[in-house]
Amino acid sequence: MTLRPGLVCHLLCLGVLRCASLLVPGYQRAEWWREWRAELWHVRQTCTPEHSVSWTAEREVAAFCFGAFQDAFCLRMQSGQSRIPYATTAGSATQCLLLLIVLAGVSYGVALLLPGVSATLHFSPYRDTRNLMLLRDAHYSNDSVPTISAEQYQVWKRRRQELFDGFAFYQVAKKTVSTAKHPQNMRSIAVTSSNLFELLGLPIHFAGEARDSMPRLILSDELWKREFGGDARVFGRVIRVGSNAAVLSGVAPEGSWKLPGKVDAWLLVSDVQSASGGLGFVVAHLKSARPNWGDGGHMSAPTPDESMDDFFCEPLAERTRGPLNLFLFGVFLSCLALPATTPLPLGEYRLSSRKLSWFTRIRRWNFLGLKFVLLLPIVFFVSLDLAHLRATVDPISSEYIQLISSFAICLFGLRWMLRDQRQRCPVCLGKLTHPARVGLPSRTFLAWNGTELICVGGHGMLHVPEMATSWFSEQRWLYLDPSWEFLFAETGLASAGYF
Repeated sequence: MTLRPGLVCHLLCLGVLRCASLLVPGYQRAEWWREWRAELWHVRQTCTPEHSVSWTAEREVAAFCFGAFQDAFCLRMQSGQSRIPYATTAGSATQCLLLLIVLAGVSYGVALLLPGVSATLHFSPYRDTRNLMLLRDAHYSNDSVPTISAEQYQVWKRRRQELFDGFAFYQVAKKTVSTAKHPQNMRSIAVTSSNLFELLGLPIHFAGEARDSMPRLILSDELWKREFGGDARVFGRVIRVGSNAAVLSGVAPEGSWKLPGKVDAWLLVSDVQSASGGLGFVVAHLKSARPNWGDGGHMSAPTPDESMDDFFCEPLAERTRGPLNLFLFGVFLSCLALPATTPLPLGEYRLSSRKLSWFTRIRRWNFLGLKFVLLLPIVFFVSLDLAHLRATVDPISSEYIQLISSFAICLFGLRWMLRDQRQRCPVCLGKLTHPARVGLPSRTFLAWNGTELICVGGHGMLHVPEMATSWFSEQRWLYLDPSWEFLFAETGLASAGYF
């Protein structure tokens, strides 16, 4: 015997409804099972053509059947509860705010565990960053590539300057560092001129005493804690850095290094030309600010072979900007993009026959503002967590990751904030439930067609159109009059003073 396709679909729908009825409390199960079977017959008679199977009609029937599970969950949550305020049930405004507070706390806790985020938050800008310049060969556009030789640095340092009053040189190289835990460990060491930290204005506390012409070694905060356990008694010791001996003389502040190159320690030498070879970086300080050099400027300068060459001066202000500026810029971009991705109006809320109190009206807007205020720290800390999730990412890449992630997270957060506000009762701020389909798409211009949601507190119903028309383009809220109160007596809100 062969079963007809329509009968098979009907049996499957009955099976889905039977499963949904198992979630309903026992004393209501039989009643709801009969109700759902009757509604299934009505939906099938309305949507399914006679003696035929339509995919569109079966999809409507399936949507009704799976919607029974949502009704069953609501009945399960309300089972055994008598006159419980809606503010304590699922979807309340209090739960929404508590969830946002928890997310903000979790994102902040993760930020405290990531060394990169902690370093960024505690970073103190360099002195006079508008006049501090990173010099590079104008023929190279990548500022993370070393382009200046130690000989070129000496030429600038010996000549009388009209633009600059100070120069510092550094070169990053891999060298072995002998520590207690790792006798021959390769580290990224910046061989620098002795005036680098003074020119940058970094507060380095030199703890170890200088010994003749022996170079000083300044440790990064991360290397000091990992290799030396954060012990201040190690300063003054002599250790091997490559083939040279150096005195442990201090620790750089956490997150203080914003120049090109990832550095574990700095070797301060008096003569960089004899201590290093190859190319490096030069930092210079302008004598006076130049208005046309806000984004950098070009200059022509002599080279070691007495010829002239072009160099580019990049201000360190761009490299030393804090994470707050990038975050605010990302929020600004997301606010500009928001109208293009989602409608801004919250819908039509016509006046009720009963006058709403001023507290009820202002509380709705305060709730929207609180969601926005709590969304901002979530976006800020989550974007920082993503930017510094890997310690090997360079600072420039971290800034790009923070900017893109803050823009994307803030944009989707604002979209959620508006959508959540549209789906809440304007009186009790509870989440609207029990969606019901009304009308048919083919009769859009003759009758109401869309989704209808209701407030379980009995305050009103929300009409959401299936498609925007000239006469019904936005969702509409309908306040219920006192004749509906007896249907919502269990919630205890119909006469609780919200009107």
